Amino acid sequence: MTTFEGTQDGTGLRVGIVCSRFNEFIVSALLDGAKRGLAHHGVAETNIDVAWVPGAYEIPVTAKAMALTGRYDTLVTLGAVIRGETAHFEYVAGPVADSIAQIQLETGMPIGFAVLTVENVEQAVERSGPGAGNKGEEAAVGAIEMANVLRAIRSK
Repeated sequence: MTTFEGTQDGTGLRVGIVCSRFNEFIVSALLDGAKRGLAHHGVAETNIDVAWVPGAYEIPVTAKAMALTGRYDTLVTLGAVIRGETAHFEYVAGPVADSIAQIQLETGMPIGFAVLTVENVEQAVERSGPGAGNKGEEAAVGAIEMANVLRAIRSK
């Protein structure tokens, strides 16, 4: 029996990050967390590329373009969709999540997902703070692990 497990060692990995400019004060904090997590696990800053897009809805097409370049071992997506008084939330949150999942399946590229879907700004701030629980950091570390487990499976 063979067991495949990914490590959290990011040494030598190339990582692409896609950030939504909408709710930038939240997304910048998520990006800080992602960069902190990547650095803590050995990803060199020179091996990280960041693409900024207007809003969460533009994240999937950018992630797919990055995945198709072959330059990255993994991607991380960062955004914040905050429920408001209109149906906008429903038209953005679900389709973005579904599209990122589909891109992973189509390309084989693991994608860490930290597009927050929250009820209010307070919840977004809570999930993007500098301490434990920063979803950008969690997504980045998960992306490292997925890149390594897929590498192990593919090299068998």
